[in-house]
Amino acid sequence: MEMSNNQNFVSSKYGKRDIHWIRGALQSAVAIEHATMPLYSAAMYSLEVQNYPAYNTLRSVLMEEMLHMAAAANALAAIGGAPRIRQLNPSKVLDGLPAPISTGLSFRFAQLSRKQLDMFMRIEAPEQLLPLAERQARYPTIGSFYASISEAVEANADVVSAAVRGRKVANQVGGNLGYAVIDDISENPVDQILESLQLIADQGEGAAKSTLSSGPQSEEELSHYARFAELRFGRRYSGPAHTNPAEFETEGQRRYFQGEHIEWPVVINSLATPSDGYAAILRLDPDRDEVLNELRAFDESYSRMLIALDDAWNGPIDASWPSLGRAVFEMNELRVLSCFSILRRQIPSEAVDRIDTLYPVEATELRALSDFSKPLFYGPRFLNTAVNRR
Repeated sequence: MEMSNNQNFVSSKYGKRDIHWIRGALQSAVAIEHATMPLYSAAMYSLEVQNYPAYNTLRSVLMEEMLHMAAAANALAAIGGAPRIRQLNPSKVLDGLPAPISTGLSFRFAQLSRKQLDMFMRIEAPEQLLPLAERQARYPTIGSFYASISEAVEANADVVSAAVRGRKVANQVGGNLGYAVIDDISENPVDQILESLQLIADQGEGAAKSTLSSGPQSEEELSHYARFAELRFGRRYSGPAHTNPAEFETEGQRRYFQGEHIEWPVVINSLATPSDGYAAILRLDPDRDEVLNELRAFDESYSRMLIALDDAWNGPIDASWPSLGRAVFEMNELRVLSCFSILRRQIPSEAVDRIDTLYPVEATELRALSDFSKPLFYGPRFLNTAVNRR
């Protein structure tokens, strides 16, 4: 560790991690947590009947991802940052997770499928379950990224603490909803921040290398990784609370999921969203105007949600709670707009037959995520209209 101008640093081959780096990293954390939500939402919306265990699992993870995004935003606000939420671009996740987390990964908004669950498990994977080659990445997992932030916070404890006590930027949001807030200066704010970051990592990957539990902070519930694995393998987790990490390799996991059978839900056969937001398909659709209006209504609602969240953190403090309420309203609208309009719009057979021509680069992946032997339907695009219009 080095000292320079009264500022502590974490020495790293990637550079020095001071308070400015921490603020930037926490903004990336906000973007990471946001990036997972459209992916998981698209899968949840695709369920025909929303009373399956799969729906409850997806919804429970989504609720915690919202908590994680709020926790990262509150930590950033606590040290003098202003969470940038209205500028977040959901479609950027198609190029991978921010930060970057394990470069080379790419994603797509799609219906629930076992292939999509494999992707979700990779997003939430603990590092010990990754192939050795993937562990060599700068940040092989989301948890490894949060660990680097925590290390920097500890190394800069005095500066971080002073920043909290003298903060003049942004609000703390959601304390009355159980979100992690940094607002009690009678306690050690550094410990509060570290506890908040640890909760995020534990709920995603598990609290330790020897367990898939999220730990006592979350009443030992299963990690996001394990909840997705239950759906993937169709069985409840039955493994021991603690096991030998060396035995927990990816290919051998199924033996830890031999509990009660989980029924696979009826899924609406939607076409995974192409990178052009269905533009090529819409040109062949005689109902183009109606479909496009519905897609845009969803995108506008999503954009209003992001603006409301931004206002909750960066607007007047007395308007923070109403702003959060507006965001929750738009979240509910998204489910209605997708489940009862977009996902009921069938894609013309002419477009389906020409998919290889319309999307020569993407066709193979689109086919892998949808069943082309059955009628195909549109899905939500998750565009922030402030940054990305089609």
